[in-house]
This record gives sequence, C-alpha cells and structure tokens, in this order.
Amino acid sequence: MQSYRFSRFGSLDHLRMHDEALPSPGRGEVLVKVHASSLNYRDLALLHGRYPMSWSDGLVPLSDGAGEIVALGEGCRRFAVGDRVCNNFFPEWFGGPFPLEQGARQYGSNLDGWLCQYKIVGEETLARIPDHLSFVEAAALPCAALTAWTALTGPAPIRAGDTVLTQGTGGVSLFAVQLAKLMGARVIATTSSADKAEKLKALGADEVIDYRAAQNWGERARALSGGQGVDRIIEVGGQGTLEQSLAAIAAGGEIAVIGFLDQGGAALDFMHYFKSGATLRRIAVGHREGLEAMLRAIGQHGLRPVVDQAFSFGDARAAFEHFEARRHFGKVVIQH
Repeated sequence: MQSYRFSRFGSLDHLRMHDEALPSPGRGEVLVKVHASSLNYRDLALLHGRYPMSWSDGLVPLSDGAGEIVALGEGCRRFAVGDRVCNNFFPEWFGGPFPLEQGARQYGSNLDGWLCQYKIVGEETLARIPDHLSFVEAAALPCAALTAWTALTGPAPIRAGDTVLTQGTGGVSLFAVQLAKLMGARVIATTSSADKAEKLKALGADEVIDYRAAQNWGERARALSGGQGVDRIIEVGGQGTLEQSLAAIAAGGEIAVIGFLDQGGAALDFMHYFKSGATLRRIAVGHREGLEAMLRAIGQHGLRPVVDQAFSFGDARAAFEHFEARRHFGKVVIQH
C-alpha cells in the first residue's frame, strides 16, 4: 500500500509518498480501505509549526478519513466487512468530559493519520456514515463538522429560534451554518466578500455582515438581533476577533471558542468580558457519542457537506497548496 509522510514539518518538500506493507488487524481492530481524507486548518498549523498542541515528525498526516472495512480482527462485533465508516478525531474519547491525556493522541500530529490507502484502527474509534453521503463528503466530517456540532449542542444546546453567529467561511463555520439551520436557529454570518456572502445566504444564513466594511461587526450583529445580542457565537478567530464577539453576545449567551485563525487584536479586556455576562467554552472537537448523534441527524435530514474540490491521491501536495491559498469555499478533500 502507499501512504504519505512528513519527514518533518516546515515545508511541503518534506511530504513524501511511501510504499508500505499492507497491515493485518489484530484483536479488536479492523482494516479500513481509505477512500478519502480531508484537510483542516490544523494541518497548516502543523506544517508551519503553529499548532498549540504537541506533535511528532515522521507521521502520516490528516486527522479525517472515510472508507470501508475490508477485514476484521478477532473479537470484532461493531462492524462487518463492507461497512462504510469515518473516524472520530480523538480515537479514545467515547463520551463524557474531555480526558486531558487525549490531547497527546491525535491523528496526524501524534498518531499516524489518514493520508494512506489502508489503515488499521480499533473498531471502537469508528462510526457508520449515512447512506446518502459519498466517501468524499463523509471525509469532511470528523473534525470540522463535529466541532460545529459540539459547539451547538452541549452542554446547553441551542434551541429553535435562537440566533447563532458564525465567523468566515472555513469548514467549521460552514458546518455551523448548516447545522444551526437544521436545528431551527437564525444565523448571522460574517465574511469578507460579496461572492462569499451570496454563497452563505444560499447555504441558509439569514444575515451576512461584511467584516471589512463593518469593522465593528459585533455591534452590527447585536443590532441585527434586535439589540439583545446573539445566543451562540462560533468563535474561530481567537484573539483577533474575541472583542467583537463580546460586543455581539447576549447576556447569558455562549461564545464557543474553537480556533486561533486571527492572531491580531488586543489582549482580552476582562471588564468587557465580565460585563457581557457571557460564557466562554473551549471546544475540543468532540467524542464518539457526539459524532454518532451528528451522523444520525445528518442522515435524517439529508444534509450534504460543502466540498470545494477533491484532489487525487497522487496530487496530495496540490491539495495542500490549494488549501493554503485560502481561496476555497468548503472542504478540500483528497480522494484515494
């Protein structure tokens, strides 16, 4: 079989394809023929040494994959040969509070990831994918979609009629638009171009704010929510956007802190946060229980991920370059 490995992070020149022996599953393990894998912002952060968690060189990259089970190890009972599956981002987080030790057990940074043709994993790390999704679509789900789901559903789930604010057009934000509308929420989205604004509206956003034209977009979002503020914010920017999120949030609302895309901005003004009455909740993707609940909802409603482009397995470097150019709308996927 073939797989890609980064001999070390720092440059795409260190990404190389390797021929490796086809592994056999042990007890409790399955062999997955990987049909697709997808890129996330964390993959660029790893590439350029900006990932805030630990990592190791020499690994197969990418945290997200989808494929079919082609062999079962002894004692496997959850799946059968031929089942279509995707992985959970944290392979050993099945439910409950986040186990801190799982921060050092992530695909693509501490464990071999999914940019390979075949992969051995414990059957407990997988979930069945809805019948209506292709492997390319399903490969978009494990990180970005589950992060958005976790931000919207717990521990205080959004309710029909709530207002959700999303930032930009990255994978998490697009899934948040789709999932929030599925749950009956009103969505205000921010973006930087008229073209992306139209695409966001087509995806279901009720209002779109151009954050370049309206630099105080937090106040604009508050005005669009009747002066009360929004109930949930999908905060992907981090330090550079948090002050505007505080201006937009309703008293008692929640800011789901997910990313660190925007490194600018001033340090958090404590009194601004204190007076907002908001809750800040850090999101760590999600557990298998949440993944399975999300997949059921996606299957019931026929939701389809937004895929920008699918590259062939031999063009993995081109997929990274396209993703890094930041001109995509939707997920960038590698089809194996």
